[in-house]
Amino acid sequence: QVQLVESGGGLVQAGGSLRLSCAASGRTFSNYAMGWFRQAPGKEREFVAAISWRSGSTMYADSVKGRFTISRDVAKNTVYLQMNSLKPEDTAVYYCATRLSGTLVRVTIADNWDYWGQGTQVTVSS
Repeated sequence: QVQLVESGGGLVQAGGSLRLSCAASGRTFSNYAMGWFRQAPGKEREFVAAISWRSGSTMYADSVKGRFTISRDVAKNTVYLQMNSLKPEDTAVYYCATRLSGTLVRVTIADNWDYWGQGTQVTVSS
């Protein structure tokens, strides 16, 4: 069973930065992808960013392009989400996810991911 543990959320003022981390354990497969989704109150879970673990290829939602960066540390089996120029509309619970496919095909669909973390709250004040 794969476990994902997120950390790094918190309260920040608009224009500030946060870095989220997600450590994976229990993984036995070699090719996979990791990603971040977020869910604001009363809204559906939405795709934020994804990274192919083997190639390092990345994909972003249009709403975060140029502000957020997803990266990985292979040795630590950890994925990061660096969030800069934060806006109040970025406020949400952020979830880490992983899936058994290493491609970035249809990664924007939550049902295409296999394992999820418990989420970490990010609040951006205006």
